[in-house]
Amino acid sequence: MAQPALSVVKGLRVTHAPARIPYPHPSPALHALDLAVVVLYFAFTLGVGLWVSRHQRSAADYFLGARDLPAWAILFSIVATETSALTVISVPGIGARGDLTFLQLTFGYLIGRIGVAAWLLPGYFRGHQETAYARLESRFGVGTRRLISLIFLVSRFLGDAVRVFASAIPLALVTGWSVPSAIVVMGIVTMVYTWFGGFKAVVWTDVLQLAVYLTGGIGALFVAWHLAGGAGHALAAADAAGKLRVIDLAPSLTHTYTLLSGLVGGALLSAASHGTDHLIVQRLLATRSLADARVALVGSGVMVILQFSLFLLVGSAIWGAGLAGTGSGDEVFPAFVVNQLPTGLAGLVIAGILAAAMGTHSSAINSLASSATHDLYASWTGRRDPGHLLRVGRLISGGWALGLIAGALFFHWTAGGGQTPVVVLALSIASVTYGPLLGTYVLAGRWPRARGRDVVGAVAVTVVAMLVVVFAKHLATAPALAWLEPLGRLAWPWYVPLGTLLAVGSGIALSYLPGRAALSPARVSAP
Repeated sequence: MAQPALSVVKGLRVTHAPARIPYPHPSPALHALDLAVVVLYFAFTLGVGLWVSRHQRSAADYFLGARDLPAWAILFSIVATETSALTVISVPGIGARGDLTFLQLTFGYLIGRIGVAAWLLPGYFRGHQETAYARLESRFGVGTRRLISLIFLVSRFLGDAVRVFASAIPLALVTGWSVPSAIVVMGIVTMVYTWFGGFKAVVWTDVLQLAVYLTGGIGALFVAWHLAGGAGHALAAADAAGKLRVIDLAPSLTHTYTLLSGLVGGALLSAASHGTDHLIVQRLLATRSLADARVALVGSGVMVILQFSLFLLVGSAIWGAGLAGTGSGDEVFPAFVVNQLPTGLAGLVIAGILAAAMGTHSSAINSLASSATHDLYASWTGRRDPGHLLRVGRLISGGWALGLIAGALFFHWTAGGGQTPVVVLALSIASVTYGPLLGTYVLAGRWPRARGRDVVGAVAVTVVAMLVVVFAKHLATAPALAWLEPLGRLAWPWYVPLGTLLAVGSGIALSYLPGRAALSPARVSAP
């Protein structure tokens, strides 16, 4: 299987995009029934947002759903948040072009979540923390909290603006809309229900969105199996071709999908995204108890394995039906939807792509606004009145929503007729911040000597080093930097382990600089 040129990390979920994201070709107009399904989905989503907007009196209601959401809803919301339209589009292409070894990563994802549930989650339920970064203030000071929040805001904004843009491309492909039109329509609908309904609207629409795209995926699987001569025939043909292989025991740092990279890289990626990224931590803080948060987190790991299995099997079934084509892997599923699915089901799958894209967008809006309101605005101004923060939070939420639309349009206009080096740049930057974030929490809990300045220095060193690693292949084309070429072969699942190791190592080293004294055990507040 060919190695994707770009990894895109969204929360835990990792999707893969080719070096060039294909722009949509003209598509036949949607059948009236398909269009009705899409419009009905838009209307129902807006209705959910308006319905749950009632009785909001404080920032806790707006950003954490009054901390009264059931574990099962948070579980589904986590999975929907991790899943962008690129997941729905790209994973079937991976199954059609390769095999099932991608699932090795999801095994690591589950291990990482179990670790977060055991060691990191208890710290989030001490007191009433509003964001993932509030806990760092008591350990390292308000400056460190603000720095880590800024890192989250910048990387999340860049990554999600690109994901809104990239999600609009397959949406335009299957609807016949222009890419800017797809961006604006998705952006405005998502902005309205997120602005009015706040976090509760995000969670309950996540539940709806998960149901829509999974139903569409299951329907697509059965249609593909039918076209391939039945499930038994399709699975037998895929097995004979080696396309049902799950485990690769090769001990390699350059092969993307191996058991070692899946378990180690996947576990640390999951620990970082689900233990330090406010996009996911916000959901865990909104549960009723630590026990509920653990159920939601670990349960989502099991469900992610099942979800990726479904979409990989859709890809193998499309291959079995002889419909995989010869183009980019990201074109396999959209082409199948447009050309093979019956009327009505095609509309449901298109609504599913919309659902995944809007789930990504709404989660980003609310988490960005939550962190900006609590970590920056309230910290700088000292204004912590719940009613005031609710009003400010709504204004900030609207600002981020418009900013993401503008950012997505910017990436579209600078992509240059289908070539997307800016997309590669932005997503690569967003993908390397998890190592420094996870390293910060390790230092906070396991290294008493570490102070705020040590953590700031460690984050700066690690971000610079990881940017060099990510772009080593391009930098090595310069003769003076040819020695970086081996780093360019490092498979992306090793980025977070390497970043975490660099952050912890540099933080420890900085803590031994002259004039530093260890904190007494009584002053250490472990995460």
